[in-house]
Amino acid sequence: MRTKLLKQKNALKKRRIRRVRGKISGTVEIPRVAFIKSTRFLYAQAIDDVAANTLASVDGKKEGFSANKEAATKVAAVFAKNLKAKGIEKVVFDRRGNKYHGVVAAFADGLRDNGITL
Repeated sequence: MRTKLLKQKNALKKRRIRRVRGKISGTVEIPRVAFIKSTRFLYAQAIDDVAANTLASVDGKKEGFSANKEAATKVAAVFAKNLKAKGIEKVVFDRRGNKYHGVVAAFADGLRDNGITL
């Protein structure tokens, strides 16, 4: 019974990801920022969808941050520094099917606070 419920939950998550992803796309000038939130860590990538390249990334696990709001703002600061080093000032935010509140909103606000336009 539990596996059936997990399969259904995962299928719904994939549908949400596809729905959000279908509306946005990244380029070299304005890359897509894919924000991934697991139960323990936070990850983000700036992606050029035209050439299918990752332009910049941050790994909360390697940086030593967990998955809470305070850590999300710190991860966003590190990621903003990486983006500015690559010359990127404007991005498109991909929340990957997550609701825009809590950790996701804290990450987006952290990017804005560090000079990245969403």
